[in-house]
Amino acid sequence: MTGLDPATREWLEAQGFAVGDETPWLEALTHGSFNGAGGGATDYQRLEFLGDRVLGLSVASWLYRAGDGPEGRLSQRLNALVSGATCARIARDIGLPAHIRLGKQARDDGGADSEKILGDVMEALIGACFIENGFDAAQSAVYRLWTRELEGDVGKAKHPKSALQEWAAGNRRQMPHYEVTDRSGPDHAARFTVRVSIRNVGEAEATASSKGEAEKLAAKAFLERFG
Repeated sequence: MTGLDPATREWLEAQGFAVGDETPWLEALTHGSFNGAGGGATDYQRLEFLGDRVLGLSVASWLYRAGDGPEGRLSQRLNALVSGATCARIARDIGLPAHIRLGKQARDDGGADSEKILGDVMEALIGACFIENGFDAAQSAVYRLWTRELEGDVGKAKHPKSALQEWAAGNRRQMPHYEVTDRSGPDHAARFTVRVSIRNVGEAEATASSKGEAEKLAAKAFLERFG
């Protein structure tokens, strides 16, 4: 396995990550397509699995200590703060796309700006930090990188799917029905179109890079049209 590019090492350290053994950091930044291109490195999936849990616990602890409302509101904010969309937004903010190791085809297909890949790699870096430096360091990294989101309004507004469900109940309508009507693009840059309908009311559609995000946007569009 080759070592970290010096510019990537410098970038990691500029984000506050203490890099000792380069192996977990290389793994965290390596997409599966890089192996297919002959890179011979392990991809980020195992570290992403770990980092997802470290991120969730770190954010849940912050919200609990912040006294941020009852359990339902805590869950709503937690889900928003650890979502793939939030992870990808932070990844873009810190310049992560330039440092992801992708195969040529995946890069040509826009993999470096894929919300799914960026979110996964962001979590993998948290996992690498945990492996290298322990939980306290990983938690500190999360709080540093997520400062704006934790102190802002992310997740405070009612989720559109919850709002639509409440609207349906309040108007004595059947519960919303979600259906994936189209899926296009390669796995690392997939696009999902979702239709939400309520019987005897109407329907709305939306397209996004994940099924969950498309459902959210469809619910929002439905409320704007019929609510």
